[in-house]
Amino acid sequence: MKCLRLILGDQLSHSLSSLADVDCEQDVILFCEVWEEAKFVKHHKKKIAFLFSAMRHFAEELKAKGYKVEYHKLDLSDRSSSFRSVVERALNNHQADRIIVTHPGEYRVLEELRSWECSLSVPIEIRDDDRFLCTHEEFESWASGRKELRMEYFYREMRKKYNILMDGSKPEGGKWNYDSENRKPPKTGLNVPKTFTNSVDKITKEVLELVDDTFADHFGDTEPFFFAVTREGALLALQKFIKERLKYFGDYQDAMIEGKPWMFHSHISFYLNCGLLEPLECVHLAEKAYRNNKAPLNAVEGFVRQIIGWREFVRGLYWLKMPDYKQQNFFSAKRQLPSFYWTGISQMNCLRQCVLETKRHAYAHHIQRLMVLGNFALLACLHPEEVNEWYLIVYADAYEWVELPNVSGMVLFADGGLLASKPYAASGAYINKMSDYCKNCRYKVTKKNGPEACPFNYLYWDFLIRNDQKLRNNPRLSMVYRTLDKMNDEKVLAIRDDAKRFFKELDDA
Repeated sequence: MKCLRLILGDQLSHSLSSLADVDCEQDVILFCEVWEEAKFVKHHKKKIAFLFSAMRHFAEELKAKGYKVEYHKLDLSDRSSSFRSVVERALNNHQADRIIVTHPGEYRVLEELRSWECSLSVPIEIRDDDRFLCTHEEFESWASGRKELRMEYFYREMRKKYNILMDGSKPEGGKWNYDSENRKPPKTGLNVPKTFTNSVDKITKEVLELVDDTFADHFGDTEPFFFAVTREGALLALQKFIKERLKYFGDYQDAMIEGKPWMFHSHISFYLNCGLLEPLECVHLAEKAYRNNKAPLNAVEGFVRQIIGWREFVRGLYWLKMPDYKQQNFFSAKRQLPSFYWTGISQMNCLRQCVLETKRHAYAHHIQRLMVLGNFALLACLHPEEVNEWYLIVYADAYEWVELPNVSGMVLFADGGLLASKPYAASGAYINKMSDYCKNCRYKVTKKNGPEACPFNYLYWDFLIRNDQKLRNNPRLSMVYRTLDKMNDEKVLAIRDDAKRFFKELDDA
């Protein structure tokens, strides 16, 4: 029986389940660059270039191993070509009897794949994506009967299951979580090593030219192009992080410095999420660095938690709650996304820095995404649909399974607390503590009210006032509401007036 084995753009792994038991004499491996996917949202130009180049390189690796590969490049003469039409043509050309594919990362793609069995009149086998460490069934079993789904408890189970940073049955060092040690503000003269950069080869050059010519109206810059586009390059990026930055990652993982977008983060989420790296090899290498006294426990635990805790948790939640999860809007937020999310033109320096770095690199680290860009979206009551689309567009590591729970759950609290125990709202004081952005801002972070005040200061309290009925009984906000209750009427009125003025200017811009 001849099989058509379909490889999706985020499945660039030699260990992929759909590549198991390939018959090299008969089976055909299909890759598709199609308008339908490239234009589903107007992805960042660098994101498209990265994935197309990585796909083309991976296809060449499979050919070199003796597999029969058909690679469908973007058809510039037919912009109506769809995912389904390319697959149908390949089925007919190769007279394949069935389709084998690894479980996709997005709900809409899964629904389409399932529809093909009827519309294409061939059986389709959807195999588990065993590159992840927790199956859908395991997560559903873990979640069943729990009043609250909290990542911390899920993470502990994953540590035990894979025996990572364990001392027998107990966590290494006596604690499961060292996050309280990982909040140091940036200090003057902090030396941040350069991130991994990759030279542009012939394949990547061709893709960059294609993207610049074809997706000119998309957000973002293609240059400088620094991504690894092969597994070999991704491993070098991982090793560079382990050697040069992991030891400082814990201390400064929340820190932000103007002009230093990379800080001490790993920058491997691009490669993990498209399959060039696998999670266990990353955490094992980090654990080895700890065991060899090359990195402290707080740094290694924080890195491990992001991969086997947070990454697996949001994926589990996504598949557990879709498709309804996409419609959540706990605060009934309605405001449209402001134009500065695309242009970077804002008098708030923190927002300007984060947007411009996102435009240039298709990357921002998690505190920039959560506590600057996301914090504003939460306080300004931006519509979840527009905010989700923006995050999906602009980051090269963004796929709906990881983007949607992080944005609707963590950033916007749109799910009402299913993912996070409280909204991640903050005033300008937090940003001032964790960054040097405020010193070059037109606003004054020390002022609480008036035209000169940092907007985050009064927007924070206005958000709490507006959502009093929905948030006051949250135990993690009890102290905040006690502080609010002590404010006199004049102070509350000033907060409301400042917020009203700010939002009018925002909406009129």
